Amino acid sequence: MIDINESVMQFLLAFVVVGPLLGAAAALLPAPPGLKGKSPEQAVLRHGVTVTGAVLIAAIVLALGFDHDHPSRMQATTDIRWIPALDVRIHLGIDGISLPLLVLTALLTFLCALYTYFKTPPGPTPTAFVALLLVLESGTLASFAVLDLLLFFLAFEMVLVPMYFLIARWGGEGRAEAAWKFILYTLLGSVVMLLGLLLIGLRAGTFDMMALATDNGRSLTTSVQVIAVLAVGIGLAVKTPMWPLHSWLPDAHTAAPTVGSVLLAGVLLKMGTYGFVRILLPIAPDGFRTFAPYLAAFAVVGIIYGSLACLALARRGAKGDLKRLIAYSSVGHMGFVLLGIATMTPTGVNGALFANIAHGLITGLLFFLVGALKDRTGSTDLDTLAQRTGAALYGRAPRLGGLLAFGAIASLGLPGLAGFWGEMLALFGAFDPGTGLSRPAFLTFMAVAAFGTLLTAAYMLIVVRRVCMGATGEDTPHLPDVRRYEFAAWTPLVALTVVAGLWPKALLGLTDPAVQQLLAGGPR
Repeated sequence: MIDINESVMQFLLAFVVVGPLLGAAAALLPAPPGLKGKSPEQAVLRHGVTVTGAVLIAAIVLALGFDHDHPSRMQATTDIRWIPALDVRIHLGIDGISLPLLVLTALLTFLCALYTYFKTPPGPTPTAFVALLLVLESGTLASFAVLDLLLFFLAFEMVLVPMYFLIARWGGEGRAEAAWKFILYTLLGSVVMLLGLLLIGLRAGTFDMMALATDNGRSLTTSVQVIAVLAVGIGLAVKTPMWPLHSWLPDAHTAAPTVGSVLLAGVLLKMGTYGFVRILLPIAPDGFRTFAPYLAAFAVVGIIYGSLACLALARRGAKGDLKRLIAYSSVGHMGFVLLGIATMTPTGVNGALFANIAHGLITGLLFFLVGALKDRTGSTDLDTLAQRTGAALYGRAPRLGGLLAFGAIASLGLPGLAGFWGEMLALFGAFDPGTGLSRPAFLTFMAVAAFGTLLTAAYMLIVVRRVCMGATGEDTPHLPDVRRYEFAAWTPLVALTVVAGLWPKALLGLTDPAVQQLLAGGPR
């Protein structure tokens, strides 16, 4: 790690949050003349790569300058009074919980911008696409960096508009209905969440997350905590998404362009689970403890439901869409994240945070791969894919087939890859839940969730067999293998999936001290 002055760290964090927003504004300006033979469309796409690349570099430098010996301490903090009457502050900072999510968001957005430069989705002008992508990045990064409840809500809502237009204007079949369903679900959940945040802030006398975490719910009565957890939890559960508030997700993923699906699964879903950890666990612990068994129950139902839906979509003749299947798999994977959080133990919460990062890497890769298959075959329907690839992707495009198999086995939680540790730690947390929680109930949840891992393995292996493992025939059309720009966009995800699986301490060393302090009552 490198020694960086605190003021430089503050500037880097501010640039990471505000830089994409400034880049979006610049993208909308008229293109200057004399682009050295490049069209305005190519120039704005290059602008998107440049801005997201600069943000990624700033995030990496921020991570290198982070004090890894004290990951529980909030670092690179900026605290400016904004609305004194409500004690609302422009308060930014990162710790071991938020830093990995910040870097993941910057990485995935850069890879999406790079992929878009070479493979622009059909639709309106690329200028609007790049601007929306950058606004989306800014809102997501702000969600993980702000330390004020109202600023968190504003950042939380900021991502809805760009994602709506990315789906509605650049999506595929059924994009209008999917976009409306996405925006209505999330907006209705957010209205309820805002009421809960206002209740916390007005009753506690501050909206500052650090002050509220230090107070650890002592200034809020149990009844206020219960109401706040219910209201805020509904909004977070919709974004996660938790069963049965998940039904917007499969439609949104099926209709979204490739990069929209990557960002939706890779980073937007993490905003909900991050809110559970950052807001509800430390600020309203008694209220959260009341709902923890119900949260765990919904989580395990989501694990089984998502897996059964995937099995139904994977069977022959079901007309199952591969993007829809991966979307339902996300419902199951996020169920493990919610189960880990519901245990209210360091082991479970660390597992949830690890599973968040693993899901972003693995599912982001899978949506990239499905987008590549659609570009080559014109379809994401499993039956059609099996027919047009001759069910022999290994033979027709071996590197593409190998990457699809890699993504599938990483998603099912193979030991040695990133998907294993988060789910395993969530199960361990359920084995011995936190104080005041029923151990027999959580042991039941653990057993049901463990069965869900078997179902996950079943449907992922069925997908690999149906798409990749048929016999190669001379009449099967040739498929282009992995292209250079695809290799550049996917290699970091593959590498990080392997590194996180073989060296989980790199991530757990960041999250564990912060989680321990958070569950003990926040910073002192």
